Amino acid sequence: MPYLLLILTTLFWSGNFVLSRGMNTEIPPLTLSFWRWAVALLILFSFTGKHLLSQRRLLFQHKKFITVQSILGVAGFNSLIYMAMQNTTAINAVLVNSCIPVIIVIVSWVLYNERLSLRQCFGVFLSFCGVALIISGGKISTLLQLHFNSGDILVFIAAFFWAFYSANLKKYPDGLHPFAYQTSIVIIGVIILLPFFLFELLTGRTMTISAASAVTILYVALFASVLAFIFWNHAVAELGANVAGPFIHLMPLFSTILAVIFLGENLTTTHLRAIPLIFCGILLTTFRHRKK
Repeated sequence: MPYLLLILTTLFWSGNFVLSRGMNTEIPPLTLSFWRWAVALLILFSFTGKHLLSQRRLLFQHKKFITVQSILGVAGFNSLIYMAMQNTTAINAVLVNSCIPVIIVIVSWVLYNERLSLRQCFGVFLSFCGVALIISGGKISTLLQLHFNSGDILVFIAAFFWAFYSANLKKYPDGLHPFAYQTSIVIIGVIILLPFFLFELLTGRTMTISAASAVTILYVALFASVLAFIFWNHAVAELGANVAGPFIHLMPLFSTILAVIFLGENLTTTHLRAIPLIFCGILLTTFRHRKK
């Protein structure tokens, strides 16, 4: 059962990439980010309110940690992804995003002085080669002239946001219930996103009210936010983070299949050359062998 939950989690997150790309002309990026977390917060309140109230003092003691995590993981990461989807494909975005495990290793090394082996350094190099191949469209001249796709660059920046968010979990307060933590960072995230959402409205970028937009917001709020969070935490509790972590690497597979089927995107030779580089880099960087 935990393995099924992990597969569903990565599928839900993959659908988030594809939907945000497919609805990029119907729902502005900051509007989608705001309503995703606003609706998710309403759903969370239905079963996490008691944890939030009982641990309000602990949350206040660690308000700096909670705020930073909210900026990085809720308001920042998702908004950058949705903005990126205005100018790049779902396949490109998820492949660039798949280098997150490698970036986490780099960030942990910089922030917490975690040692990098020669194998990990080579893995980092391979993954960045794969990302460079995607954002350059397979043309060295593009790299030299710095004419990158702005959407791919935003995804790359978003990946660093999530890497800092993940590395910062080392400071997770003892005794803090996961539901209280999740609800608190979503509350702050919604507050942060509100003025950006209002500014987007004032500039004339409004959401098209339709069944498709309503279903999109409900999906990203319920499936990509609430259910994915619950499934992930249950599976990690059952199997451990070391077993659960590699399942994130299913996202490029799921997202590519969904994008080809529902968005009509093309899987190019550039993607086929970049995928092995990224995944070999991830394997070398994140997987460790056990010594007997």
